[in-house]
Amino acid sequence: MNLTPKDLTRAKQLTALSSPSERSRLTPTASWYRISNLADDETEVLIYDEIGWYGVSADDFVRELNDITTSKIRLRVNSPGGSVFDGIAIYNAIVTHPATVTAVVDGLAASAASFIICAAETTEIHRNAQLMIHDARGICVGNANDMQEMLDLLNLASDNIADIYQQKAGGTVAEWRAVMQEKGGAGRWYSAAEALDAGLVDTVLSKAGKNEDDPEPAEQEPAEDEDDLEDLLQGLDLAGIMNTAFGK
Repeated sequence: MNLTPKDLTRAKQLTALSSPSERSRLTPTASWYRISNLADDETEVLIYDEIGWYGVSADDFVRELNDITTSKIRLRVNSPGGSVFDGIAIYNAIVTHPATVTAVVDGLAASAASFIICAAETTEIHRNAQLMIHDARGICVGNANDMQEMLDLLNLASDNIADIYQQKAGGTVAEWRAVMQEKGGAGRWYSAAEALDAGLVDTVLSKAGKNEDDPEPAEQEPAEDEDDLEDLLQGLDLAGIMNTAFGK
């Protein structure tokens, strides 16, 4: 599909990004991610802020992600979301990265962050963390035709996002769009347990950081109460037993 200048303008409105100069003026040192080594074979990647807006672009994130050579990546997320297209770029970069990626929701994975975590091979969420999904949003100024074009673009973007949820959790694009459109498009909030039931995550982590699905250790048989044993011995005729056994 060939994009006209008007299409590109609509795309910029959808992402709600300001100009680089404005981003620099507002938050000159903003950064919504951090990458560091955990071990020789594992790298930790944190997304702990808005995605793309007023901060480092997806270009920078993807470039640094592609420089990671460890066999494992732990992607930790606490983000309210951000730019749709930056989120899609990050999602695809994670999907195509050769490392095995485990996503962990530390606090919140909302909006764009909620579909980025779906790129990981395994997705974990802490017991008291949350997810939120909703329809794509955008800004448009213009006449009725402009509004219709924005509506079409929003529906296209939302269907694309719903397809990501469908790939992760099953169901259909239409079913996920219905969820995203709940409460007038405000979407749905999920507790950790609800996100697990919906298939958006694979594991809920307990307070100790362990998988809550792990079986509990088997209970040991309680030791026989010493008082009960003493009562039992007192009730036996030990002398009679000995005489019978040895003929005395």
